Amino acid sequence: MKKGRKELLVIGDRVLIAPEEGEVKTRVGLILPASAVERESVQSGRVLALGPGIPLPPPGADYEEPWKEVPAPNRYMPMQVDIGDFAVFFRKAAIEITFDGTRYLVVPQSAILVVVREDEIPDALPEDL
Repeated sequence: MKKGRKELLVIGDRVLIAPEEGEVKTRVGLILPASAVERESVQSGRVLALGPGIPLPPPGADYEEPWKEVPAPNRYMPMQVDIGDFAVFFRKAAIEITFDGTRYLVVPQSAILVVVREDEIPDALPEDL
């Protein structure tokens, strides 16, 4: 994620999230202040950036001649979340950072409980159906 001349890179299987801020309205219409929401064990926010994923060992890492170099590109297990997803995660696993005056949370993928992904729905059906 770039801001001006600075770039924020997310490492490993971590996710950069813009947390939801402010008051929450309950089902019965009560408005909870942000201080009451902070005591919850889960939090939510929008995914802004992703790390490459969990690093995988190079293919053939268990060969018998370990001194021979086997040129192989870095491989990663892909992330299950995507940029733009709305994630619900464990609050205690999140690390708060500030980048150029904006507050973000860095969350390991394993702490994310559910993801809401909004697919684009076309306004009309294709003509070739």
